[in-house]
Amino acid sequence: MKFVDEAIIRVEAGNGGNGIISFLREKFISKGGPNGGDGGDGGDVYLVADENLNTLVDYQFEKFHRAEHGEKGGSVNCTGKRGKDLELRVPVGTRAVDVDTDEALGDLTRAGQRLRIAKGGWHGLGNARFATSTNRAPRKKTNGTPGEIRNLRLELLLLADVGLLGLPNAGKSTLIRAVSAARPKVADYPFTTLVPNLGVVRVESHRSFVIADIPGLIEGAADGAGLGIQFLKHLERCRLLLHVIDVLPADGSDPAENAVTIVQELAKYSKKLAGKPRWLVFNKLDLVMDDELDEVIAKVTAALEWDGPVCKIAAASRTNTERLAADILNYIELLPAEQPAEQATDPVNFKWDDSPVDAQQVIDEDDDDDDFDDDDYDVEVIYQR
Repeated sequence: MKFVDEAIIRVEAGNGGNGIISFLREKFISKGGPNGGDGGDGGDVYLVADENLNTLVDYQFEKFHRAEHGEKGGSVNCTGKRGKDLELRVPVGTRAVDVDTDEALGDLTRAGQRLRIAKGGWHGLGNARFATSTNRAPRKKTNGTPGEIRNLRLELLLLADVGLLGLPNAGKSTLIRAVSAARPKVADYPFTTLVPNLGVVRVESHRSFVIADIPGLIEGAADGAGLGIQFLKHLERCRLLLHVIDVLPADGSDPAENAVTIVQELAKYSKKLAGKPRWLVFNKLDLVMDDELDEVIAKVTAALEWDGPVCKIAAASRTNTERLAADILNYIELLPAEQPAEQATDPVNFKWDDSPVDAQQVIDEDDDDDDFDDDDYDVEVIYQR
């Protein structure tokens, strides 16, 4: 199935049902009291995380989604039926953002998690609600309020512990093939990787982590050049970034300049992403002599002013890859537990979070407003010629 990690949709919660004006009319009871019922609340719209989904492709074609409206009230104080909620199933890792306000509504990071994205309208009140000691036959009601309407951007962010960074053909896909069972396409031309790939790295039978490979970055990526900038958001939830550096680029470029380019593009895209823990991984050590490798590492670390961890591997021959995987797992296990994304998100303000009684318009159908009517409960009118 085609991988789609972003979609724009429109969601509409249901409108609240109207209250009604009604009076009790039974045999031998000609002047019964008011018994108009309230309407039903409109249905809400929810996102539900489904672990069986891995793409947002369905929402590229279905862009309009509406919950049911609440039904109007009935006589004999019958409340209208509540509108049915609408549940939209999305992959785990989906984030919902309001397009108009750029407000992040929340992240779905656990299977089965539900997130309300549009609240249904409040029910209208029937005339039985307006009965008082001085007006026992009110001809007043309120209509239901409209449901909330939102234009949303759904963003799928992969859930991975480790993310791979680097230029095209640096060996990122080869590395993920070497340490996991993932089999991304590998070839000797740039931009072989067109979509992100995930792999599960098992160091022992009961110890593992998830690694993500995204398309390579190039100079100008922060301004839209290449493919990698489209997928950098998938690294936002990674706890460690591996900067893969080709020690012998096929195009003859300088590894130090290439490394600086990646760091600069990362900083332009997101300061938060640039501040994540990062390791330098020098790949293809089997293609150069030891003294040449040491010279390349010295130039790169000097250009980056680097004093962090440095790893040397040959992904194609799997040299030092098992050791790298073990070191990564030991490092991740020592990191403090992250706060769940859904708790870190500010509470979402919905249209009807507070009681909307003051906002509802009272509809008065008593034209004379004098309480002297044949239908009034507390008054008997006598006509004389």
